[in-house]
Amino acid sequence: MRGTTTNCAALPLAKIPRLAYDAYADALARELRGGGTLLGLLVDPESTQDGLHDLFAVVGGTDRHLAVFRTRIGSRFPSLTPRCPQCHLFEREIAEQHGLTPEGHPWLKPVRFHRLWSGEADAWGRDAKAHPLVGDMAYFQVTGDEIHEVGVGPVHAGVIEPGHFRFQCYGEQVLHLEISLGYQHRGIEPGLTEAPSPRAMARIETMAGDTTIGHALGHCRLIEGLAASSVPARAVALRAVALELERLANHVGDIGALAGDVGFLPTASFCGRLRGDYLNMTAKICGSRFGRGLVRPGGVLFDVDQEMAAGLLATLSEVADHTRGAIQLFFNAPSVLGRLERTGTVAREDAIALGLTGVAGRASGIDCDVRRLYPLGNEKKQAHPEILGRRGDVFARAQVRRQEIEASLAFIQANLADLPAGKIMAPVRKLAADSLAVSLVEGWRGRIAHLALTDHEGRFRRYKVIDPSFFNWSGLAMALRNEQISDFPLCNKSFNLSYCGVDL
Repeated sequence: MRGTTTNCAALPLAKIPRLAYDAYADALARELRGGGTLLGLLVDPESTQDGLHDLFAVVGGTDRHLAVFRTRIGSRFPSLTPRCPQCHLFEREIAEQHGLTPEGHPWLKPVRFHRLWSGEADAWGRDAKAHPLVGDMAYFQVTGDEIHEVGVGPVHAGVIEPGHFRFQCYGEQVLHLEISLGYQHRGIEPGLTEAPSPRAMARIETMAGDTTIGHALGHCRLIEGLAASSVPARAVALRAVALELERLANHVGDIGALAGDVGFLPTASFCGRLRGDYLNMTAKICGSRFGRGLVRPGGVLFDVDQEMAAGLLATLSEVADHTRGAIQLFFNAPSVLGRLERTGTVAREDAIALGLTGVAGRASGIDCDVRRLYPLGNEKKQAHPEILGRRGDVFARAQVRRQEIEASLAFIQANLADLPAGKIMAPVRKLAADSLAVSLVEGWRGRIAHLALTDHEGRFRRYKVIDPSFFNWSGLAMALRNEQISDFPLCNKSFNLSYCGVDL
């Protein structure tokens, strides 16, 4: 009924049964109702036969294994979204990327406004030869006396990417928020079929710049899994240290930004500087504050000798003390807690239905940490504590960050103090042919998934990336239900999602 694989392992396509669509839909729905998490839906554009395409669904369970379901779909197929809400964005993607319409989808509209890869008419009947007009879509409307609509963006103050927020309000109360992204869709995924190549790594590292290490790891582990290549233990440790430094820089920066949003300037000022200290530690290792050029297939390009490790540990100890002081000020202030608690709440059942991951998912009580659920066999020192919130509000999301900061500090200290000896790079063999692979990494926002299919020569024929923001933007919309519109900046910052992570 299904294929079974593990994180970063090659699964031959011949071992994935092809189910009739009804059987596929029932099996997938049972898996998700039983506690599984939809990691991705993937259409194989080259598997056409009688006008049908292979559709793969990858589901994560709680036993460290990944289930893969396979079926065939035509130009129209029954939507699974009414039964499995986690499918809603994936089915919208399938419609706009491949011109295949999920019939019965409750809100079928573009995700990214791009030309179809197939070059055919799209699911809305428009001519794909002309690029769809960016932002041209229907928005849900609430009607009634004194209902009003507030539009924010897509152009924002500062240097962030564009995104449009449409609020349906009754006075200050938000009844519904709809979020539209895709204003700077870059078409990265089709370009990744040429990987592995230096140009592919440059694209990977800039698809979401604040998650350079996370996405680079996702890509490299995918290649290494398909090639059945081992990575030296020293490189594994250095990669893990870099990933936690990326987490520290962003979590500390986020707590500082939350402090700024509620007007608590001491922590806002401290954390702005401290974020730079963590970024500078990454730059000390590889010359880039964001970690570009560090992670490559087979290992890492930069080593950390004993003297550098000692220097990093000394810096980390000093910065950690300052970090704890700034965070303690924040969480000990009653005026701060009054703004965070019971603001922007996402109930656990809603978080599960939407597939929330990372900080947002854990704040709502979902244990979704890839480092705990899907560790790789060579990650000897990757034990991470279970960190969960309860209420799913802004406070819970801030508290999860606080606890993860402590866990990351302890992890880096332990690994830098006892780096394995040996090489930092190993050769990567040819990729397995006619196979599927899934690479999962716990980035600082949450689960990063890289999925790929290879052809009969071992080259990528389909490559898909799912940034955690892809799932979590829907969580932000849910968090604003029945909140004050003036709470939007605080709720938005408590998620701190990526526009470009969705506009791939």
